[in-house]
Amino acid sequence: MPEGPLGIGPVGVLTARAITRARTARGFAQRQLAERVTALGRPMTITMLSRIECRQRRCDVDDLVAIAAALGLSPLALLAETS
Repeated sequence: MPEGPLGIGPVGVLTARAITRARTARGFAQRQLAERVTALGRPMTITMLSRIECRQRRCDVDDLVAIAAALGLSPLALLAETS
């Protein structure tokens, strides 16, 4: 078992970039997106979203699904940018 937290892998880095691009393309501030995600039932603070986008926090599957829904995308659309 690893001694510390797992690092963010290459797909995680690309997914974080895709989230940032999609958010800015829709004209959402981080606060707005965090509020939309929270309204969908996945509590998210601005700090959490910022850390995901800055690749300081892993984006787990539940985060990815909620963020994609808040952006009006499928999770696959965010992951597709990683290939």
